[in-house]
Amino acid sequence: MKGVRRFRDRLKRDLKNTEFRKAFKEEEIYASVAIQVAKIREKEKLTQKELAKRIHTKQQTISRLEDVHNKSYSLQTLIKLAEVFHKRLKIEFI
Repeated sequence: MKGVRRFRDRLKRDLKNTEFRKAFKEEEIYASVAIQVAKIREKEKLTQKELAKRIHTKQQTISRLEDVHNKSYSLQTLIKLAEVFHKRLKIEFI
């Protein structure tokens, strides 16, 4: 638990740096989308290949969408995913 505390303290300190905070927030968005796609797909008991077929793309595309380091999402693809998952896609500036 001590390591977690040190990490949190370090992160808190690093987030005071404007450049770091900006990069961290951006990465958080991409990672969040990737994790959501993977979790919903798994909950729906779909393979990447099955999901790809439903949105008329390739399995490799789904793999990239589920990669937390991927930064190339198209709004059109996210809309298709929302439709297949029977979810609403909500994008907002807050």
